[in-house]
Amino acid sequence: MNELPEFWRVEIWHPLSIHFPLALLLFGTVFYLIGFGLKKRFLENMAKVLVLLGTLSAWLSVYTGNIADAEVVREICDPTVLEIHEQNAYVVATLFSIASLLIVTEYYGFMRKLTRYVRFFIAVFLLVGSGFLSYTGHLGATLVYQQSAGVYTPSEDCDEFTD
Repeated sequence: MNELPEFWRVEIWHPLSIHFPLALLLFGTVFYLIGFGLKKRFLENMAKVLVLLGTLSAWLSVYTGNIADAEVVREICDPTVLEIHEQNAYVVATLFSIASLLIVTEYYGFMRKLTRYVRFFIAVFLLVGSGFLSYTGHLGATLVYQQSAGVYTPSEDCDEFTD
């Protein structure tokens, strides 16, 4: 009889942590763009909090992704997809880090005379970062659903699920 593996394996940490930055950063971007376009500072400020939290969680996801990489790279058929996914994850985290730095810079008034331009560049970095985030998520889904990265495949008779 085969034995079911432990759920809390290190390659599981990444899919558990990746959904926070996905939601926080995408919603933060949407709220910021709406607030910026409609001149609703409340939406912009709410978006900034989401982006700052999302950026921190994005770096956590990069970290857990590096841990998972060591486990799944031996199991997948095309490791180039994993490499592109990893490189894009760094791009995403960097783009949102730059946007977060601009958010903090604007909040503390370091570039008071350039506030309008800073807000515009925040919007640009959020938009470009969201594009990279979507593509990186697509690559991650490709790894899981086409190459079974980090996925346990049960035996043919599913014997490990019986007592």
